[in-house]
Amino acid sequence: MLIVLVLMYFLLACFAGWLLVFPSGREALLVAMANFGPRWNRRLRRLNRGGASGAAALHRSSHSTLARCRRFVRRHRWLSLAATALITLPPVLVLVFGEGNMLDDYDSDSRPINAQVSELLRGEQLAPPPLVFATLEVERLRPLLVSASRNWLLLDDDFRRRLWLLFKIMRERHGYDMALLEGYRSPERQNLLAAAGPGVTNAKAFQSYHQYGLAADCAFLRDGKLLISEKDPWAMRGYRLYGEEAEALGLRWGGRWAMMDFGHTELRPPRGKKK
Repeated sequence: MLIVLVLMYFLLACFAGWLLVFPSGREALLVAMANFGPRWNRRLRRLNRGGASGAAALHRSSHSTLARCRRFVRRHRWLSLAATALITLPPVLVLVFGEGNMLDDYDSDSRPINAQVSELLRGEQLAPPPLVFATLEVERLRPLLVSASRNWLLLDDDFRRRLWLLFKIMRERHGYDMALLEGYRSPERQNLLAAAGPGVTNAKAFQSYHQYGLAADCAFLRDGKLLISEKDPWAMRGYRLYGEEAEALGLRWGGRWAMMDFGHTELRPPRGKKK
């Protein structure tokens, strides 16, 4: 019996939390309740056609069940109050103290950043790389990038410095010139990309670090032309180097994800830091 009660509490707590945290859950419940009334009336009409005795029996049964429930609550008043508090308190605490829009996780890595890189981040005055490709060139390669923002000033300051340094390292150490394809992304644009399907992105508004200026999509320049390809050996070598150097700077690289995004890097705040 105790196991059944614990299981019932768990299911009720999950259901209450679902209703409190997810607006879509509340909408679905309201729709179901709105549809319940007409269905119940139709059932009563069918019973009435079958005879008044059936409807009366159903009426008596429902009243009897409600009466038993009321007697149980009165008899176990404190137990009922305690169970209600246990069910409602966890989701209420999540709703009050939790953040409305959560990303997947914070950066829990304790990997030290290279000492030389750390010095460069502190001391060197870095400048933004020039925009060296035309919108028409992007439209030909990736039509969805035409309306993307490439404004460096909309990125988080710390992330922007690391990305500038990453571009500098890729050019001077490995001979790869890079270009910013997209930095900050508005919630509306994020939803537009999510609607294009999982082949573009699985993240909706505020589920991507792009919305916080903490992510960027980048590509290579070869012979002055933009190259966005995962089939070109030269580009794939560059992406591997790009990922290694990005991680050395404390960034996350999309090439390690299940749905690999080789040109993507992001800076996740340390655990416990407010966004």
